[in-house]
Amino acid sequence: MKFDKNNFTVKELTIGEETIRYRAFLNLVYVEKPVNPEYQKMHIFAPEVYYEGGERNGYKLETAPIFMPNQVGGYMPGKTEEPGFSKFEPGKANTIFKALAHGYVVAVPAIRGRVQKDEKGLYNGKAPACIVDYKAAVRYLRHFAGELPGDVEKIITNGTSAGGALSSLMGTTGNHPDYEPYLKALGAAGERDDIFGASCYCPIINLDHADMAYEWQFQGINDYHRMNMEMNEGGRPSFTPVDGEMSQVQIKASREEAALFPAYLNGLKLQDGDGKELTLDENGEGSFKEYIKGVVLDSAQKALEKGEDLSDKKWLTVENGRAVSMDFGEYVKDITRMKTAPAFDDLTMDSPENDLFGNEEINCRHFTAYSRGNSLAGGGMAEEHIVKMMNPMCYAGDEKADKAKHFRIRHGERDRDTSLAISAMLTLKLRNGGYDVNYHSPWDTPHAGDYDLDELFAWIDGICK
Repeated sequence: MKFDKNNFTVKELTIGEETIRYRAFLNLVYVEKPVNPEYQKMHIFAPEVYYEGGERNGYKLETAPIFMPNQVGGYMPGKTEEPGFSKFEPGKANTIFKALAHGYVVAVPAIRGRVQKDEKGLYNGKAPACIVDYKAAVRYLRHFAGELPGDVEKIITNGTSAGGALSSLMGTTGNHPDYEPYLKALGAAGERDDIFGASCYCPIINLDHADMAYEWQFQGINDYHRMNMEMNEGGRPSFTPVDGEMSQVQIKASREEAALFPAYLNGLKLQDGDGKELTLDENGEGSFKEYIKGVVLDSAQKALEKGEDLSDKKWLTVENGRAVSMDFGEYVKDITRMKTAPAFDDLTMDSPENDLFGNEEINCRHFTAYSRGNSLAGGGMAEEHIVKMMNPMCYAGDEKADKAKHFRIRHGERDRDTSLAISAMLTLKLRNGGYDVNYHSPWDTPHAGDYDLDELFAWIDGICK
């Protein structure tokens, strides 16, 4: 593991009306004993003006925040990436370009994923590999803090979906001893891995309770509608619609999973901003549901204030320009179900999350008691401590974990990849612990990320300046 500050390339790139000159330190292997060197390396970029004694957006070489986005989706491998064009918006700049233009130092680690194998045919990217790699990359930044650009005490992680989950884990599990054996095995630097801020777009978290939460929200909706994504030859996504009806086995699972959720939720002892405990009765009704409705109503209100016409939303009651009430059941019908039950720990072990919780020799395993007990594939069970290490809820109240001071969580109002309850519970758990959480459910927004970079960068500036 090394860093040569003289081994760099100065590049210039223009996208639209914005031109940036930046210094690129490429392919930095961030552990001493990589098991997959191609996915345990990192690129670091900094505005070249910093090396000329200048400033950008009020930041200098030593004071610029280090923005650390990951490229992980679906718990698949995340590659390194450079400033350039967006894969999802042709002709537009990607997040790395925009962050550099704003004045941040940008560190982009590659991260192992669930499908990878070594030369012996053994899997080496199953849980907890992805979060261990992210931590190792942060430790690398701290190890070479005197030579690298940026302020290592102002590291802000960023990710979407499974990448948002990793960002939330980075924010909640700093320096926790659970991860130490895995980091030592890779030869990670003996440094801290806590961060300053975590930006989390639609995080796919709390996997061992996500099935319950999903069915609490979507129970009774038996038709599903989703888009299957494939990458075309140009490296851009293409989508094919898939519609169907759940089977009787899946409908039964939906009903039974939904019935499990209130006990879990009540056991968290979550409170709203006024100190009122948020609970659910055995039918899934109660103050927590009212809190979730409030999140949706707040989203609708912000849309109304922007001048949007919401008159087609028959489940929403608007009086004098105010979103005052909603029919939750009709709202759920409107956004539609995406996943069959169980949504994450599939009874046939055919989900990305089943794949995530395999081990070196076994591709897929169960990770919830319900699905293991009702398995249609005779699947084995992932170890409890492995499942724990992928769940930020398990560490949000753990005193052994050094939490980020600031979190920004975004979960679209029309996001159906996981229940809105999932992000809300993490937000409440952190706020109840005294941590600063900027939380919102943007109106008419599906499962997506990096769609509000101006607001994200304003948030980063607000916590860093």
